[in-house]
Amino acid sequence: AAVALAALVFICVLAWLRYQAAQREEFRWHDYIERRPLAFSVLVGLAIIAGGVVELLPGLLMTREVPMTDAGTVAVKPYTPLELEGRDVYVSEGCYVCHSQMIRPFRSEQIRYGAPSRIEESMWDHPFQWGSKRTGPDIARVGGKYPDSWHYKHMIDPRSMSEGSIMPKYPWLLTDKIDPAKTKHKLKIMRALGVPYEKEEFELAEQKYREQAGVIVKELTDYGVDVDEDSKLVALIGYLLRLGKNEKPSTTIAAPAATNGERKAD
Repeated sequence: AAVALAALVFICVLAWLRYQAAQREEFRWHDYIERRPLAFSVLVGLAIIAGGVVELLPGLLMTREVPMTDAGTVAVKPYTPLELEGRDVYVSEGCYVCHSQMIRPFRSEQIRYGAPSRIEESMWDHPFQWGSKRTGPDIARVGGKYPDSWHYKHMIDPRSMSEGSIMPKYPWLLTDKIDPAKTKHKLKIMRALGVPYEKEEFELAEQKYREQAGVIVKELTDYGVDVDEDSKLVALIGYLLRLGKNEKPSTTIAAPAATNGERKAD
């Protein structure tokens, strides 16, 4: 209501200025404003404020709905500690520049990449990874498509797994390390942004990280690869294995997630 009233007042002021200019037959309506820097600055400021309120306020006040499955579980679960660290490796290495994570509803894309992407699949991404270019294939549903060893070889030598690939090698990810003890701080930041992590998960973050990383390390060890749990490559593989592994939401009304204000009050 306040925004509508402000817009009405603004329109009335413009109409009055136009009338005054028409009476003198000297200036157009905007000439009257442009000759008065203070009035012009005030009106520009009001326009920016009104636009900002309309754009930002709904997102701050609305209650986010979390899609649920028919079984009553959350359809799109937040990233595990390992997957969250892997997502950050993905972003920091610029993988999003060449790979999209948004399968469009075209038959050709469904045949190649799988079912079209759904909006709720990106609801916990900060920032989202839709991408804007496909130098390489879309990877929105790459999780489960290849084993751990395939991802390892692909990152170390892309052309050994995909002939003619122009993707660069990433051998340093094997030796670069992540400190799992600090992962809990990332979970706290994600919670502040609206991701529904529970406080209990913060203290268990390192333990959960190492448990999931250990599974990947075992798979790679069986393949003949010696790699540490805290390797950036392990985290990235964990993230890639997760992509697209979301359950199908039901058609019933979704459960509302706590607002940012409610989380801060915990």
